[in-house]
Amino acid sequence: MRYFFLLFSIFTFAQQTTKVDFLKCNATVAPNFGLKKVVGSAVYHFNVLKPIDTIRIDAKSMNFSVVKINNQPVKFKNNSKELLLFEGFKKGMNWVSFSYDVIPKQTVYFVGQGDSSQIWTQGQGKYTSHWLPSFDDVNEKVTFEMRFIYHSNFVVVANGVLKDRKEIENGFKVWHYVMEKPMSSYLLAFAAGDFSNKVIASKSSIPLQFFIQPKDTSKFESTYRHSKQIFDYLEKEVGFKYPWQIYKQIPVEDFLYAGMENTSCTIFAQDYVVDDIGFNDRNYVNVNAHELAHQWFGDLVTAKSGKHHWLQEGFATYYALLAEREVFGEDYFYHQLYRTSLQLKNAAKTDMIPVMHEKASLSSFYQKGAWALHTIREAIGPKLFQKAVKSYLKKYQYKNVETDNFLAEIKKVAPTFDTEKFKKTWLEDYRFQNEEANTLLKKNAFIQTLFEAQQLRKKSLAENKQKFTELLKSNVFYPVKTEILYQLKDVPFNDKKEFLILALQTNNIKVRQAVAEFMEEIPTEFKSMYESLLDDASYETKEIAFMNLWKNFPESRSVYLAKAKDWMGNNDKSLRVLYIMAFLNYVDSQETEDQNLSITYLQLHSELVRYTSPQYESSVRQNALINALTIMSKNPDVLKNLVNATTHHKWQFSKFGRDKIRQLLKDDSYHVLFESLLPTLPESEKVQLQKLLSEKP
Repeated sequence: MRYFFLLFSIFTFAQQTTKVDFLKCNATVAPNFGLKKVVGSAVYHFNVLKPIDTIRIDAKSMNFSVVKINNQPVKFKNNSKELLLFEGFKKGMNWVSFSYDVIPKQTVYFVGQGDSSQIWTQGQGKYTSHWLPSFDDVNEKVTFEMRFIYHSNFVVVANGVLKDRKEIENGFKVWHYVMEKPMSSYLLAFAAGDFSNKVIASKSSIPLQFFIQPKDTSKFESTYRHSKQIFDYLEKEVGFKYPWQIYKQIPVEDFLYAGMENTSCTIFAQDYVVDDIGFNDRNYVNVNAHELAHQWFGDLVTAKSGKHHWLQEGFATYYALLAEREVFGEDYFYHQLYRTSLQLKNAAKTDMIPVMHEKASLSSFYQKGAWALHTIREAIGPKLFQKAVKSYLKKYQYKNVETDNFLAEIKKVAPTFDTEKFKKTWLEDYRFQNEEANTLLKKNAFIQTLFEAQQLRKKSLAENKQKFTELLKSNVFYPVKTEILYQLKDVPFNDKKEFLILALQTNNIKVRQAVAEFMEEIPTEFKSMYESLLDDASYETKEIAFMNLWKNFPESRSVYLAKAKDWMGNNDKSLRVLYIMAFLNYVDSQETEDQNLSITYLQLHSELVRYTSPQYESSVRQNALINALTIMSKNPDVLKNLVNATTHHKWQFSKFGRDKIRQLLKDDSYHVLFESLLPTLPESEKVQLQKLLSEKP
């Protein structure tokens, strides 16, 4: 029945877009952090093309007042999903105005506390109609002009150009943003928080505005590294001028995904705000390029339906890879293609839904879509591919498309290319074309060397010794060298010592990390060389090395604690939590009356508990909770913070909280503990905990 209603709703709205064209929206929105509420008003200009009984505007759980059409009050219906208009409009141009308020169940997220609080939106998959009456159908494109009213000490960032901002009464400010071209409603967004920003110009004079929290100023360069290069490259490679007036990027805390390509205004996860060391472990470059590519593929030209979603994600994924090739080189590009080919080949064993299907997997839409484009580009050549893409974007700009629209442009520039065969092979067949992919991969010399290195697994160490030495001393791209270290994983130390030394001498972060990872047992004679990994410019390497050294050399633990004392790690504070746990375990194992140690012990114990609380991002909290529950599993503050996790807006974290409580409840003593917490909990947390307590074992 629900599926029937969904089809009915889509069909109904599809009928509406042929009879009514919404053109422009002028709205004022006032989010209230304390009440988790949005109050607003809007005026929509629309053109009635054909006779229609009822006009629908999507509006989830909203309260409306003062609804007027053409400045005259009208009757309306509000079914909690849509605002229904059935009188007062005429054929031709009309306008409707209304005021509304809503407590959004999703799409608008109120995170953090006090001066570090943020409000941000995520429209794709969540629907803007939860905070602004708008259109869930991506085929209805509107030009938006938005005003946001919020506290003066915060910054509000949204789509389009900031026309003005002005102070009003009671410590509030109005931020006025204007878009010049139409877009789908799901791409409308705003973020409010404590942000500073820097603006530079692209080669084509587009303003590039980069936001960051003041506390992260020292991470600005490493976070946005290569951004201008990526923008200039993509604009040139796509062959079609960037279609919006400005481009902004804003990192927010506890974002649902890696990033979101809101028109002219990408919002991305705080996880990608990194320092120089963090850049080597996980950086923003790929997400940066991916979301930017969407400004053309998804925002300018939007797929008509989920069946053609690959036209957005496949394109964004492929152009991001091309941008990474520009930044990191040809070998990096081919290695990424190779890695995804392995993933897709493996996925096809169980995933039998092809790319051109609304229920296709993310790997199909993204990675297989990218591979499909790569095969076309390699078949017809980069110049003809660019010509077809440019023609496709020019023809369908600010419109909606299907797969055949793109393939028709390919056919125009390359008449001999069999688009029907391509469609059947890459888009309608769930299987990954591994043989074709490998042929394309082998165009790259590094990949050929990698394949050859993998074949060495079949030979003995004695047969491979000379080849291993040559490759480890060569300038070949690092995955060949990590492949060798993988093959040496179970070889006795004395037989592989010379290769490990050569690997460390490469001074390549990834190769040295492989040494750390593949050596669980560290001989004393190799101890000092292995300890050098603690100084590598990689938080991941530091963590692996610390844990292995801690395990292998108990007598040196005080030395390792001193080394790690000031470590923090990335945004999840992984190294800080590692240090705290190591220190607490170390003190617990000592028979000492040292007062200073006891004081530090209590301070670090409290710090770990604090990291489990809602004042930190979910990545910090989850890591802290996992560790805290191993040493203080019945601490009431830790348990309360675990219950709080079950109500978090990030489903991964809330699921973690529920699963962890279920695990604890297998021990009956925890039933009593959790039940004792119930009277102290907010209603939403109480409801979640009661559900878990009532579940049958």
